[in-house]
Amino acid sequence: MSIRVTSPCPESVVIALGAREWPIWGCEVSSFPWHYDQHETCLVLEGEVTVTPDGGDPVHFGAGDLVDFPKGLCCTWTVHKPVRKHYRFT
Repeated sequence: MSIRVTSPCPESVVIALGAREWPIWGCEVSSFPWHYDQHETCLVLEGEVTVTPDGGDPVHFGAGDLVDFPKGLCCTWTVHKPVRKHYRFT
């Protein structure tokens, strides 16, 4: 199970996905475990994050990146700088 990062995400992709119409989620500096019950795509507006899949290598991303998290992923989020992101579950 891998996390895919498009960095930076081209504006044409953002427009094609309609990502700026998705809800926004934010989080302060913190660290927490997470499990994805659904596939998530997010567009990071602000911040810096490292997500480490259980038993896997850390993935770092930040503002301007489009990130895909697969359904079933168990991981730990480490928010280095407060994050704001558009998100969509499918």
